[in-house]
Amino acid sequence: MTRLTVAGFGYREGASLAALQDAFARAGGKADAVATACDKDGPLAQAFAAAVGVPLLLVRPDEIAQQAAAPSAHVPARYGRRSLAEAAALAGAGRGSVLTAPRITSADRTATVALAEGSNE
Repeated sequence: MTRLTVAGFGYREGASLAALQDAFARAGGKADAVATACDKDGPLAQAFAAAVGVPLLLVRPDEIAQQAAAPSAHVPARYGRRSLAEAAALAGAGRGSVLTAPRITSADRTATVALAEGSNE
């Protein structure tokens, strides 16, 4: 069984690629894949995955809402009001995954990244 590190991410409207890269660097800057909610898929998510040079994993909101991520009042109810970055990382890393870096916020506070390790099963 291969272990992998997944960087989950979330961002506010108006966030930039630089903000995502800043949060990623603050979280450790290494991952085998990046993950976010499928409804966040778009040019920014695609550009971030390309910049990191890893696959983009898209997670359904109902899967995100089921993860044991930290509560966040700023996250929409469709994600269970939990950290999108942490929940996406855990969901992307698979069953039995664990957070290795809780959510880290970019300097401009528009993007967050968290790391989880798992087997992606």
